[in-house]
Amino acid sequence: MSALARQTGNFDVEAIRAQFPVLHQDVHGKPLVYLDNAASTQKPQRVIDAVSHYYELDNSNVHRGVHELSGRATDLFEASRETVRGFINASSTQEVIYTRGGTESINLVAQSWGRTNLTTGDEIVISAIEHHANIVPWQLLCQQTGAVLKVARMNDDGDVPLAEFEKLIGKRTRLVAVTMVSNALGTILPVKQIIELAHNANAICLVDAAQAVAHLLIDVQALDCDFLAFSGHKLYSPTGTGVLFGKRELLDAMPPWQAGGDMIETVSFDGSTWNELPYKFEAGTPHISGAIGLGEGVRFLQEIGIEAAAAHEDELLTAATTRMKKIAGLKVVGTAKHKASVLSFIVDGAHPSDIGTLLNQLGIAVRVGHHCAMPVMTEFGIPGTARASFAVYNNMNDVDRLVEATERVVTMLQ
Repeated sequence: MSALARQTGNFDVEAIRAQFPVLHQDVHGKPLVYLDNAASTQKPQRVIDAVSHYYELDNSNVHRGVHELSGRATDLFEASRETVRGFINASSTQEVIYTRGGTESINLVAQSWGRTNLTTGDEIVISAIEHHANIVPWQLLCQQTGAVLKVARMNDDGDVPLAEFEKLIGKRTRLVAVTMVSNALGTILPVKQIIELAHNANAICLVDAAQAVAHLLIDVQALDCDFLAFSGHKLYSPTGTGVLFGKRELLDAMPPWQAGGDMIETVSFDGSTWNELPYKFEAGTPHISGAIGLGEGVRFLQEIGIEAAAAHEDELLTAATTRMKKIAGLKVVGTAKHKASVLSFIVDGAHPSDIGTLLNQLGIAVRVGHHCAMPVMTEFGIPGTARASFAVYNNMNDVDRLVEATERVVTMLQ
């Protein structure tokens, strides 16, 4: 454990908070309490500096130049890829593809692997608690190929029992695509066991780790997942960045999804051939500064230690959940036994937008709405929730402020 994360045996959240400039401001005359981390995390100064340094001193395209700036930019760009490889324990950087985010990563698999391998009657299995980004691409793919989408149902706690997957995964299953952590409810799915079920049926498995990547230790080799997708902006890194991990044998067999510069080996009017992995899937000038920032965001979390960060966040979530449940008229939505980071709730007779608006006036930033998980809200029979979500820089004072402000808001709305 680094000195940043531990001080005399205790998690030093104040040393971590000091690295985030955005946290040190007032909103409507109140110190900001930022609890919208499931939508996007804030960025530490070192990430901001890494992006700024690239533009100030190293700004150039990568892979294509022999001059000094291009060489430095390429080194930084590829060093970040190696950092990400180590972070998720991929066997090679050839299995780490830069994308614009988790959404693009999933769409890449759907359009490249899916359109090549699926046909009429094949089945795709997802869960009922997926983000729209892990629903709609498969719906489109089914329309394109004649495949059929199957949904493992959730229970009243917002969990999806393994038995639901056991009922659906069978001889027609070709792909299982599941979230590791629900962004709307915080539910942690048993992805290791789900992957084993998929493989036992000779299917492959994609894991949407966008909500998990900053909260759970991920080892793609231990999981044995075939694909894994996540976004940088939920990992203390710039927006417009993401990663697709894929097993090399699958990526090698997949055709390019987008075409253009840098993804080719040769081009003629008679035809073209493709670059080696991972560049086959990285057409055009990439988000160079973002990738550099992503590497720095990952290094930030590695220095803290993701297990220490997760333990800290779980302590906050447990305390906040226990206290919020005691507020008359408030109901927590999503009470699965295994959760990470997310506390969603509703208040009797109040629209979530009203809750969020009033909390904002008290300096509390939460997310309201369906959280890109409309089927979840439909299942619960509600239009949406107010969602507080925790990150490594939140502290017990943030929990106190959330509870006190919510108590005041509930009084105003009832």
